Amino acid sequence: MSKAIPEPVTNLIEAFSRLPGIGPKTASRLTYYLLRTPDDITLQLADALRDLKAETRFCSVCYNITVDDPCAICSDAQRDAETIAVVEEPLDVLALERTGVYQGRYHVLHGAISPVNGIGPDELKIRELVQRVVQEHILEVIIATNPGLEGDATAMYIQRELTGKGVKLTRLARGLPVGSDIEYADSVTVTRALQGRSEM
Repeated sequence: MSKAIPEPVTNLIEAFSRLPGIGPKTASRLTYYLLRTPDDITLQLADALRDLKAETRFCSVCYNITVDDPCAICSDAQRDAETIAVVEEPLDVLALERTGVYQGRYHVLHGAISPVNGIGPDELKIRELVQRVVQEHILEVIIATNPGLEGDATAMYIQRELTGKGVKLTRLARGLPVGSDIEYADSVTVTRALQGRSEM
């Protein structure tokens, strides 16, 4: 960057640019916006970022993001403990929860199998899923990975790993458009996908 721009400004622009979906222009706009805002807004953002890293962790059961371990969903005795919905990311948990239909528990993989990006089964929480199915005597696993090449490859791998473990495997119905992410789907679409899931 230009020497006319002070180093702290350049550093923040570069930090914003590393976030997904934020290019150099957006990063610059955000940085200059923060320079003009009152100090309390900037400090509140800094505190929120610090607290995000200091106070959150992954649930030791389902690997969702939580403050308390285990998370509120895993701790809820009212939830169906014999059904697990397997999702790629924590945002997918929010999408399913918004429907108000699903009352089971979750397992967050933290990604999908993607050889192009160097992500194999060992980089995901699949081994932990298999252990949960066996140890917790799970009756049904709903594979709720995103429709598309990577989500389908992940679903097929999980199916292979869980075959013969005495668990019913279902997959969300194709009410979700291929190539989209569950987190962006509206509640009606996700509800129909849950209700129309089929056995694998």
